Amino acid sequence: MKEAINTSKAPAAIGTYSQAIRHGQTVYVSGQIPLDPVSGELVQGIDAQIVQVFENLRAVAEASGSDLGKALKVTVFLTDLANFARVNEVMADYFTQPYPARAAVEVAGLPKGAEVEADAILSM
Repeated sequence: MKEAINTSKAPAAIGTYSQAIRHGQTVYVSGQIPLDPVSGELVQGIDAQIVQVFENLRAVAEASGSDLGKALKVTVFLTDLANFARVNEVMADYFTQPYPARAAVEVAGLPKGAEVEADAILSM
């Protein structure tokens, strides 16, 4: 049985999806873009965007009863792979060893003009 996870500490879904779905002992967190959960506005600057994405992921993870320390897989989408090193630096503030599996993909565009998006799969 799947259960939708929702929290006001992360941006509300802007489409036909849930912030996350818990199924058994696994949580699938939808892609998070760098929207401020209070204003709903995109934060400005790549550094601030990367931090906001991981803050949003953390908020949804915690609302599910899990946390980023239980991340199994993270996928990062960037509009410019030149920002990949900065993603690594910020991820070090949110994840500890053993680090989750990860993929990083350069994309042509992201919702609302974001420069970064990330999703995650977590265990409980």
